[in-house]
Amino acid sequence: MVSVADPAPAPSEEPPGEPSGPQHPSGPARVYRQAWRVVRDPRSAGLAQVAPHTVDFLFRSWARSRQPGGPDTLPGHVSAALAAQVALDEVVISVMKHPRMYPHRSDYVRGSAETLEAVALFGQNGWLDDPAGYHGRPPPVGYWHLEPARTRGLAYERLTFASGYEPHPGEPGRDRWLAHEANRTAHAWVLRHRHGDRPWVVCLHGFGMGMPLADFQGFRVGTLYRDLGLNLILPVLPLHGPRRSGGGASGDGFMSFDLIDTVHALAQSAWDVRRIVGWLRSTLGASEVGLYGLSLGAYVTALTASLEDGLACAIAGIPAVDIPDLFAHHAPARLRRRAREHHLLGEESRLVNRVVSPLAMPARVPFDRRFIFAGVGDRMATPTQARRLWEHWDRPRIAWYNGGHVGFFWSREVSQFVQEALSTALPR
Repeated sequence: MVSVADPAPAPSEEPPGEPSGPQHPSGPARVYRQAWRVVRDPRSAGLAQVAPHTVDFLFRSWARSRQPGGPDTLPGHVSAALAAQVALDEVVISVMKHPRMYPHRSDYVRGSAETLEAVALFGQNGWLDDPAGYHGRPPPVGYWHLEPARTRGLAYERLTFASGYEPHPGEPGRDRWLAHEANRTAHAWVLRHRHGDRPWVVCLHGFGMGMPLADFQGFRVGTLYRDLGLNLILPVLPLHGPRRSGGGASGDGFMSFDLIDTVHALAQSAWDVRRIVGWLRSTLGASEVGLYGLSLGAYVTALTASLEDGLACAIAGIPAVDIPDLFAHHAPARLRRRAREHHLLGEESRLVNRVVSPLAMPARVPFDRRFIFAGVGDRMATPTQARRLWEHWDRPRIAWYNGGHVGFFWSREVSQFVQEALSTALPR
């Protein structure tokens, strides 16, 4: 199973230095230094907390279940399966806390200056009052290329075209973002039937994905393509898969302490998806196009559904919709304080994020074509994020499954819910 976990490590700082010693220690000194590295590694600390965090969550869930129903009560029940999925989420969160993603003190200073500069620029241009105005209308795709490909016996096509996205002139971080050369080319995996006017579904992957095999598994494309007879296109989000930068892992740089980079990543995601929707309509003659996103892809789904007219549906699965809030949720108290001191959390960060927040703009998809599913034990995106989107979308149909973030993949309720939603919104 490929993880579709969303939240990147919370804003933090460089781990403290290791104890002093000889440059090339041997014997006990070497063992000591290696042990010290393990102890100081935030991944080790996270893994050590998996069991306590899981037990704490289960106890609080049990306690809530003993109380009368209220606005914070979620469906579901405490079980061994739920415990296993919560623990799995905790393990994934711990593994993602790689020290190389931690900022240096100078990074905090730069991030603070960029955040304040962005607040001033966005306010001056009226984008804080009208977030949709931040997003220009992307032009039609000009030159594009399709080539046949195959993975695990499934034939598909690779679509590439120039993204064309650029941050606004004068935006902080513009030059840094444009320096990601590979990210300037948009990629997507295409599965289409050769006969009949069939609906299209744009499937938007989670954080760390963006490769054919992982994306096909995550979306169960066999069911959607073969059984439901839908045409599918799976865009690669910025800095993922073949668009990643500097030889890093898929998704590196999309979500981090660099709040401005995250804004550009989300804006480019919506830009690319809207260009793809236009390409499907104008080039392939698509009459019905819907969106279906998982985790980070659900964020992009909700954002695009706030900007693009005429979409047939929007399905947000295990959604994240507020990145600064997730950072604050996952960060230790001392790191939250440091981030707030440098405007990376708090009112300024909320204002900067507003221009790409799906909670700041009304959905343009009809009410009965909005769908959400979420896990009651989601330790990554958290149920709160799903509930906030549900409220913002005027409480459309939502499915809660008794599992964690990664556990959606094994949920029969989710599979049935998605199939029913697509069959209702995109009848053949």
